[in-house]
Amino acid sequence: MGSFKNSRAERGASRSEPVWRSRGEDPDYRFSLANERTFLAWIRTALAILAAGVLLDQFSIKLAPPLFVAILSGGLCLLAAFLSLMAYSKWRDYEIAMRHKRALPFSRAMVVLVGIVLSLSLVMTGLILFVR
Repeated sequence: MGSFKNSRAERGASRSEPVWRSRGEDPDYRFSLANERTFLAWIRTALAILAAGVLLDQFSIKLAPPLFVAILSGGLCLLAAFLSLMAYSKWRDYEIAMRHKRALPFSRAMVVLVGIVLSLSLVMTGLILFVR
C-alpha cells in the first residue's frame, strides 16, 4: 500500500474543491473539525426549524386565520433556508481565517437570527393565547 500523504500538494487538490482551500496553510485538524461540528449544529437547527414550519402548516387546526398560519409557516421555512446559507458562509469564512492565521470574523447574522426567532416566537405566542 502507498504511504500516507499529509500535505495538500502531495495529495493533489481535488478539482471540485474551491480555490480558497488551496491558499494559506492547512489549519490544525482539531480546529477544522470543531468548525465542521459547528456547521453541522447550524444545519440541524435549520432542519428543526424547517420541520416546525411544515408541522405548523400541516397540523395547525386550532390556530386562527389559515392565511396567517401559512405565512408564519412559510416564514419558518425561509428562516431554515437562511440558516443553511449562513451555516456554510460562516464555516467557509472561519476556515479561510484559520488558513491565514487571522482572527475569526464577526457576523451580524447572529443578531438578525435572534431578532427573527424572537419575532416569530412572539407572533406564535399571540396566535396561541389570543386568537382562537
